[in-house]
Amino acid sequence: MHKVHIDHRESMIKENMARIKRKILVMSNKGGVGKSTVAINFAALLAARGQRTGLLDIDIHGPSVARMAGVEGRGHASSGQLIEPLQAAPNLKLVSMGSVMRDCDAPVIWRGPLKFSVLRQFLSDVNWGDLDALVIDAPPGTGDEPLTICRLIPELSGAVVVTTGQAVALLDSRKAVNFLKAVGVPVLGILENMTAFDCPHCAKQIDLFKTGGGAQAARELGVPFLGSVPFDPAMVDAGDAGRFYAVERPEAPPAAALGAALDAALGAITK
Repeated sequence: MHKVHIDHRESMIKENMARIKRKILVMSNKGGVGKSTVAINFAALLAARGQRTGLLDIDIHGPSVARMAGVEGRGHASSGQLIEPLQAAPNLKLVSMGSVMRDCDAPVIWRGPLKFSVLRQFLSDVNWGDLDALVIDAPPGTGDEPLTICRLIPELSGAVVVTTGQAVALLDSRKAVNFLKAVGVPVLGILENMTAFDCPHCAKQIDLFKTGGGAQAARELGVPFLGSVPFDPAMVDAGDAGRFYAVERPEAPPAAALGAALDAALGAITK
């Protein structure tokens, strides 16, 4: 019976994923580089362009996507045996532990097998429907969650690795790229986040985490460089308030950089 149950789940995953044209993993090997912000804004930009988009947060222990999309703790309805994703915006469906759990302050104290089971459910038991794109936000590192997703969705369109210009972050981004190569997932490119900041007091440009390291790492590793996203405190405020910065402020330099990076990643998929 147990094997039949597993086979049924695997069959459901294949059926669900076959209805999604592009499946994009957004990851980093270090926390604090703004990876979730990138994933959320990529998904919001796709949805704003009229693309039927899903956003899946696979960070079990520290889910932030639901909060940053304004749906934290809202809960999911069900239709038959399927879970209905939340509608975070027109054309944008979302699933996250942060939307599943009613108590947002409760820690998730789970080992690998339980996490594997939940991630499998997110793919098999959620009514994603027909999508043009599914953006998957992974927790930092190359452990259970990203490895599970890469195994459950062998036909991933590719992954974007987010980093900052800080030397430690760049070292970790190299590990992330090598992880993707090892598991056979196409590397769509490296995106350097939170680069220059325009000081509101002196009007000078400040490099918060250095710049140029992302492009150098991409050259050394032989993968595309998706560009640099400047830092804007308004993007932090938007995430805290559950709003989509790149859609609300398309004229802002960080939004333009995110849009260009998204286009470059999509272009790498079609090659």
